[in-house]
Amino acid sequence: MPEQPGPPAEWGGSAFPPPGASGPRESQAPAPGAPPPPPGGYPSYDAHQPPPPDPRWAAGMHGAVHKPGAMALRPLGLGDIYDAAFRIIRFNPKATVGSAVLVAAVAMAVPLLLTAVLTFTVGITYDATASTTEISTDTADLAGLVASFGALAFGSVLQAIGLIFVTGMVAHVAAAAAIGKRLSLGQAWAATAGKRWRLVGLSLLLGLLLTVAVTVYVVLWVVVVLAAPAVGVVVWGILTVPAFVAGLWWFWIRVYYLPVPALMLEDVGIRGAIGRGYRLTSRQFWRTFGIALLTVVLVNVAGGILSFPISLVGQLGVLAVDESNALLLLIATQGLATVVSTAFVAPFTAAVTSLQYLDARMRKEAYDVDLMRQAGVLE
Repeated sequence: MPEQPGPPAEWGGSAFPPPGASGPRESQAPAPGAPPPPPGGYPSYDAHQPPPPDPRWAAGMHGAVHKPGAMALRPLGLGDIYDAAFRIIRFNPKATVGSAVLVAAVAMAVPLLLTAVLTFTVGITYDATASTTEISTDTADLAGLVASFGALAFGSVLQAIGLIFVTGMVAHVAAAAAIGKRLSLGQAWAATAGKRWRLVGLSLLLGLLLTVAVTVYVVLWVVVVLAAPAVGVVVWGILTVPAFVAGLWWFWIRVYYLPVPALMLEDVGIRGAIGRGYRLTSRQFWRTFGIALLTVVLVNVAGGILSFPISLVGQLGVLAVDESNALLLLIATQGLATVVSTAFVAPFTAAVTSLQYLDARMRKEAYDVDLMRQAGVLE
């Protein structure tokens, strides 16, 4: 192996100290021609001694110069995004988990209160062991069952609407955490002021576009089944089902995925937010899609694991309690399982989406430089 060249002669010395060795001290003689040591001698250093924490950043968030907050201010990998998402939730629990739990609890309180009122006034009964042909035909019982499960569905709709605002709040929380700042629940909610109705309108528009696309495809299927022979139906299915699924994936990433953080963090309207999401995912489709799909799979598995014990208790409990209290127990356990699952799924998913938005801007627009300026790393 050829001999490695040493440092230039004007630096003084013939070689760098080995790893872990202390630097030059006052007792060491300087190299010929080197400038004299400063008064008091050269400071010693230890390669294993960590640098002191920077007091400018929130506790637990300080790190390297390029990481003043929850994430490194550079293009992020999958591990960086997931690590930052957990850090955002950990250091902003009220604005992330707290907001999600509050929304889910209020939404699930609606069916629970209605079922409790019906249980103690009308006296509805619910037999979990009965088959569909053995269900009571009592008008009060049927009306109570329809009202309770209808209220549960209504509560789910309320929760979906509330989580729209949670997603907007988490976008602000993630942007603040990127530069080492924390937002309380009140601060995160205040940050969405002026854009809440736009956020609802954006969600409704995206949902409408998706509904129209699915409806048109279903209508085409009905026409083909009624008009074409069996072979034609099979060929239609083979050709269009994969194309339709691919189209839904494309719509999810290019149109649906990033507009919410864009709307929250930029001075744009609904159309501008959709356009920003479309441009930021240009030439980054597969990377964005892979992380988004993996996140959906992980959060659904984790949410199911968290809610399964509570749901199981409810299913077994309705077999053990009296029929007059079975429905109330079932609704209560289902609501509690929903709250527990939402406490993890909603904030983590929203944090990952917001981090992918920031990552896309850093990759395409050098947004990390702007974040460094906001954090005070750069002047």
